[in-house]
Amino acid sequence: MTRHRIFDLSFADLYPLYITKLERKGHTQEELDQVIEWLTGYDSDAIRRVIADEINLEQFFDAAPAINPNVGLITGVICGIRVEDIEDPLMQKIRYMDKLVDEVARGKKMTSILRG
Repeated sequence: MTRHRIFDLSFADLYPLYITKLERKGHTQEELDQVIEWLTGYDSDAIRRVIADEINLEQFFDAAPAINPNVGLITGVICGIRVEDIEDPLMQKIRYMDKLVDEVARGKKMTSILRG
């Protein structure tokens, strides 16, 4: 099985792209941090350390303090693929994060995004 190139993408490179996407839609970095914290357990300070250390997405998820036990409630399509059907666990986590960011950008209520 070939290794996906996205696994080696630095979180520090991805994070500003997420911010730009959200700010274009009238949302904030704080909202981004909130969904990343919900998904991974990283707080804002830990996110800043991860960015400073320039770790890749594989390391980012491997070192995540606590993947939320409700991630299975994240469903839907991202990049034309249903997130709940993705077989590779790391790719699924990356796509969960993408899906949450998309939901924020679309203006979905935070209580729905965080599956509360």
